[in-house]
Amino acid sequence: MKDYEVIIRPHITEKTTAEAAMGKYSFIVDRKATKIDVKKAVENLFNVKVLSVNTISYDGKKKTRRQNSGVVVGYTAAYKKAIVKIDTDPKDVTYLEKGGKVVKSARKYKGSIEEFGVQ
Repeated sequence: MKDYEVIIRPHITEKTTAEAAMGKYSFIVDRKATKIDVKKAVENLFNVKVLSVNTISYDGKKKTRRQNSGVVVGYTAAYKKAIVKIDTDPKDVTYLEKGGKVVKSARKYKGSIEEFGVQ
């Protein structure tokens, strides 16, 4: 599954807008996507470091409405939501290599997702 197929759209509400200031972003994702797929997609598309991913699956609700010919029964769409927590203060990573040599990884990550609309 490609990165752009995993994330369908951002899920923007008052609550998710407030959480975005703390580094938590919500997305509507493909129903077959796993947490690992979501993490890789967000890291590749937005160039951020993902700390954790929580997913929630919603089933469609039954809706009825009256028309001229009687009652029509239908369902709302089922979807999957992912809440992604990113590292808001990314730092360089240091680790020991064979022989005791200290290696510093200087990969640059962003501290927020600008495309989400909250900075």
